[in-house]
Amino acid sequence: MALAAVSGRWTTLVLRELMGGPLGFSELRERLPELSAKVLSRRLRELGERGLVSVERRRGFPVRTSYSLTGSGRALRPLLIELYATGEALLTRKPSMGVRRHMGN
Repeated sequence: MALAAVSGRWTTLVLRELMGGPLGFSELRERLPELSAKVLSRRLRELGERGLVSVERRRGFPVRTSYSLTGSGRALRPLLIELYATGEALLTRKPSMGVRRHMGN
């Protein structure tokens, strides 16, 4: 279940950015410049459907939208920390151990 919750390209990075607190769409785009607006919108929608991200829209012009983690989203923090630590350990191993470095996402 936990791995299914964080599945999808860029999902863990979006969650990582929201671990620090609520952010607007533009702030997320600035922090993840390689991520297109279309994909970011899709990921935020999916995370909302999974119950991991909540959306707050404030009145005014322009309408301000803020994204934050729900309790379930914050509960993924230990999993994300372990995934990043394991990934880093795999990247630092010697290629002779069967692990190759890949560039990009």
